[in-house]
Amino acid sequence: MTDITTYQTLSSPCEAEFKDKGSRFIAYAYPVLTADEVKTIVENLRQEHHKARHWCYAYRLGVDGNQFRANDDGEPSGSAGRPILGQIDSFELTDCLVVVVRYFGGTLLGVSGLIHAYKTSTQMALQSAQIIEKNIEKTVYLRCDYPYLNDALRIAKNHHANIITQDLQLDCRLTVRVPLADYASAVSAWQHTRTIDILDDFQS
Repeated sequence: MTDITTYQTLSSPCEAEFKDKGSRFIAYAYPVLTADEVKTIVENLRQEHHKARHWCYAYRLGVDGNQFRANDDGEPSGSAGRPILGQIDSFELTDCLVVVVRYFGGTLLGVSGLIHAYKTSTQMALQSAQIIEKNIEKTVYLRCDYPYLNDALRIAKNHHANIITQDLQLDCRLTVRVPLADYASAVSAWQHTRTIDILDDFQS
């Protein structure tokens, strides 16, 4: 089985609207990285659409997709959050939040009608989104004496790694993000120099 080295997410926020029997379902899709971001976005939409009846949402976070939530926000259980999450999964996305704001039109839709409305509005938003593929990355902490800094940087560049921080004092300490596909060969190259230390973290 091939290791997964990339994941899909949204490049930028997008939205779409679905109407049924007078009710409006406005779906907002966002790239997100943390549950705190989710809280902020949902709260902002509650304020922006303070006359709406429901603000249902779902998200999936992390390259393994293990962090997720589906919130019905007062709609019948399983009629809103789960269909939203189902579409996020159908598009094979992570680090993604979809909030569907519902304005009630006066006619009850029933559970099956709600499931269809939340699913369809989410699907419409994600179909309009630009979906991008990103590398799964691992963080590496490097330490070396100043004369060997160029070696450390050259190996990073050769393995498509990004330098996140540089602390150049008595010795050089680098925080590097390496694509998972290049991780083993990059670590091997740094170790092979015998002049560059790979640390668990900078407490070492």
